[in-house]
Amino acid sequence: MGTVRGRGVGSVGGGRAAQAAEVAAGALVAGAADMAKSSRENGPRAPAAGGSLSGTRESLAQGPDAATADELSSLGSDSEANGFAERRIDKFGFIVGSQGAEGALEEVPLEVLRQRESKWLDMLNNWDKWMAKKHKKIRLRCQKGIPPSLRGRAWQYLSGGKVKLQQNPGKFDELDMSPGDPKWLDVIERDLHRQFPFHEMFVSRGGHGQQDLFRVLKAYTLYRPEEGYCQAQAPIAAVLLMHMPAEQAFWCLVQVCEKYLPGYYSEKLEAIQLDGEILFSLLQKVSPVAHKHLSRQKIDPLLYMTEWFMCAFARTLPWSSVLRVWDMFFCEGVKIIFRVGLVLLKHALGSPEKLKACQGQYETIEQLRSLSPKIMQEAFLVQEVIELPVTERQIEREHLIQLRRWQETRGELECRSPPRMHGAKAILDAEPGPRPALQPSPSIRLPPDAALLSSKAKPHKQAQKEQKRTKTSAQLDKSPGLSQATVVTASGDACPPQGVSPKAPGSQDPVPQDPTPQNLACHHSQESLTSQESEDTYL
Repeated sequence: MGTVRGRGVGSVGGGRAAQAAEVAAGALVAGAADMAKSSRENGPRAPAAGGSLSGTRESLAQGPDAATADELSSLGSDSEANGFAERRIDKFGFIVGSQGAEGALEEVPLEVLRQRESKWLDMLNNWDKWMAKKHKKIRLRCQKGIPPSLRGRAWQYLSGGKVKLQQNPGKFDELDMSPGDPKWLDVIERDLHRQFPFHEMFVSRGGHGQQDLFRVLKAYTLYRPEEGYCQAQAPIAAVLLMHMPAEQAFWCLVQVCEKYLPGYYSEKLEAIQLDGEILFSLLQKVSPVAHKHLSRQKIDPLLYMTEWFMCAFARTLPWSSVLRVWDMFFCEGVKIIFRVGLVLLKHALGSPEKLKACQGQYETIEQLRSLSPKIMQEAFLVQEVIELPVTERQIEREHLIQLRRWQETRGELECRSPPRMHGAKAILDAEPGPRPALQPSPSIRLPPDAALLSSKAKPHKQAQKEQKRTKTSAQLDKSPGLSQATVVTASGDACPPQGVSPKAPGSQDPVPQDPTPQNLACHHSQESLTSQESEDTYL
């Protein structure tokens, strides 16, 4: 199957043609499940004597003896600690020149990026209203790409991870401080260094990136002990950690495993086998040439799509393409994963010219393992994915067909997974009962005396605001009952100090009093900005 529990991911397709044929002939159906077995078959090692894993956040800390014995060890938490201080890092955090780094990228113009940030800030600060009335607009903006500065926050809102966090306060900390199951701890720890080793977060052995990854994966084994740990979860969690703290990443991982890809990481991996058959059936409609070639070569879908789907293409595509795919995936659900797979198959095997180099099983699998950079390029791939006419209804209809065939030939499924949710809208609609509206966390803070002007405001409006502030200041100076410590909010309105009446006797034009409680009157300057003020900050 390529992805195994306790073994490497994406090991299919290597070696000689005879080996590929042997895999295809002897390990397709039963072999896929066998390769998915937990570390019981892999023989998880017992923790080293005298140094058993505690399962807490300190479990990866290196002692002084280990640090001196292993020259690759590092007590630091970033690339400087491992000797990469002089190496350049690209905008995604990868060391320039490494396998994960990319060359020239299509940059979004700065003005366009700022406008997108403004729009996303408005959506995130009014998320429930946008999801209820303007979900199609959210989908279009996800297709254009979420601004990097807001991607982590947007993924939390889209996936429902933010709601899960609010519904389970303190749950992650409880799991984090628990010792964990020794059966999984050693397997997880051995996988840490394999996850994006050239990214600055994970380049250091025992650094903050690896420690957070260990915490998130260990917490999931405690949260779902019947499911345990699957290696394909590690790159999913690592990508999330690149964009958000450990607690938020944990709840997003829970949503991916339970709502977007249920059953993918169970011991038998039955869900991924079913989706392989669905993908192959859809390919017949999208690219009959590729479908016919794979049928003639008797290449099972599990040999090429396992790593694609289980890792959500995080280990397949260039990084800019990965992020764009994930933006759409969190919004629209698993149909994006199907579409990406179909686009890759169509352009890799969909013409007679390309099939000339794929005369056998081995050559075909190698072709799918070393895809052309052109078809994986961000702009090309995203446009193809958007235009491909594969819907949730088609996927669900095909799922029923394949499930019926499975039951006729193999019996009932052993893993009873919850129903799959097709995107953010379906996940939000499935939330039981009323819930409190999502409250955005303060992302921008201003000192109490800071005044913020909108760059989009017209000159005469700015002049009016200046006159208003000057007039208000003069009135405050004349009022003996008001303290000079009056706070000016980000929008320029005067905010009287607590316990002082805002109306001065004898004043012809008193300062307007805010009807809200005093502890909320200065909210804009002391806590966070409203969507319009945040937009002004970015623009």
